[in-house]
Amino acid sequence: MGLARVVGAALAGAATTSAVRRVLDARQPGGAERWTRTNHRGEPISLLEGPAVAAGLVAGSLVGARGRGAAAAAVATAGAGAFGLVDDLTEDTSTRTKGLRGHLGALAQGRLTTGGLKVLGIGATSLLAAVVGTRRTGGPARWLTDVAVNGALVAGTANLLNLLDLRPGRALKSGATLAVLPAGGPAAATCGAVAGAAAAAWAGDLGERDMLGDGGANALGALVGTRLALGLPRPLRVAALAGVVGLTLASERVSFSQVIERTPWLRAVDDLGRRPRTEDPAA
Repeated sequence: MGLARVVGAALAGAATTSAVRRVLDARQPGGAERWTRTNHRGEPISLLEGPAVAAGLVAGSLVGARGRGAAAAAVATAGAGAFGLVDDLTEDTSTRTKGLRGHLGALAQGRLTTGGLKVLGIGATSLLAAVVGTRRTGGPARWLTDVAVNGALVAGTANLLNLLDLRPGRALKSGATLAVLPAGGPAAATCGAVAGAAAAAWAGDLGERDMLGDGGANALGALVGTRLALGLPRPLRVAALAGVVGLTLASERVSFSQVIERTPWLRAVDDLGRRPRTEDPAA
């Protein structure tokens, strides 16, 4: 993938994330209250990490990826970050519409929630990224199938990383782990962008001052998904998509946090770098 590209992507991702975070912290568009949420401990936490990380990922992907891969990664990441941020800032908290099934159910009833808008928006930008980045091999039917699989993998991974953003560092750790999976292609070096942005956000996220929110977690998942979609051979892409779909469906019935609590090695990884759990409420 080229060490220089990986390092360049990491430096661009880290520098952009840090710079955008400083600018947002100084200005806080709409006021601090708009960007403040309550975390699992009942403490105030800032959403400003999300757009900063999304910007860092886009910058890093443009430096690390090549040709159409760079365009595809930037479209997928920026689109997921933008629609996720809209949901973060405009979600109607008076309703109890939750999860992918809930938002799709609302759409079926003719109601467009901010979560439903996010589903449609990320689906569209993921498909566009797949159209841009998927090489034409074989006939039109084969290419269209590849585009559909790739677009679904990008959108599904964006959603999956967001589902994991329930505890400090969980989404960052998951994204970084997925980003180092062996995958070639024009977006291979974007693993550096993930590493750089994650490193810049690590202290604030693990220190429970900042959170990725939908904007940051969706962007992180979309970039990881793009890297896998453009770099894995077809059988592995299909297998990856099946895994993402399976985990997403499982999340509708099973709490990931409870599974992590009951699995010693997952709990150990989840605890890495976090504040002590003695103050945590029950998962």
